[in-house]
Amino acid sequence: MQVKRWTAATAYSVAVASTLERVTRLIVRRGLIYPLILSLLILGLGGLGFWLIDPHVQTFHDGLWLAFTTAATVGYGDLVPTTAFSRLFAVVVVLMGLGVLSLVTASVAAVFVESEERVIERELLHEMARLRAEVARLRADIAAQAGQTRNPSAGDIG
Repeated sequence: MQVKRWTAATAYSVAVASTLERVTRLIVRRGLIYPLILSLLILGLGGLGFWLIDPHVQTFHDGLWLAFTTAATVGYGDLVPTTAFSRLFAVVVVLMGLGVLSLVTASVAAVFVESEERVIERELLHEMARLRAEVARLRADIAAQAGQTRNPSAGDIG
């Protein structure tokens, strides 16, 4: 019984590690790391700013939540900027958040489009190779037929 649990746990760990490796490779190689870091930086600084500026934001956690809901333009209403300066700061967070979150979304979409493009490109290259082989075969057939009509056999001469 214990061996089954260890085997299952090991298989699960390997699957999780493999998935994390693929995700890390995807994020780093495809350039998603920069928009993600930028968005985390903006949200972190936005949270810190709301925590320092707005007297109704009691904790840094609340400031992060307000920064996220503001940047994503969700605005649940549980926390709202209450002073004129914090509302002005919210405008800045919205503008920067929209830009950066749009960049992250576009980067993720580009990854999916790129993988689809690679599949289509592979299929097109395979089809082109098949067509080239067919054209070469047709040329050989035409050349063979042309050779037969130019050199009639001795039995055809009358």
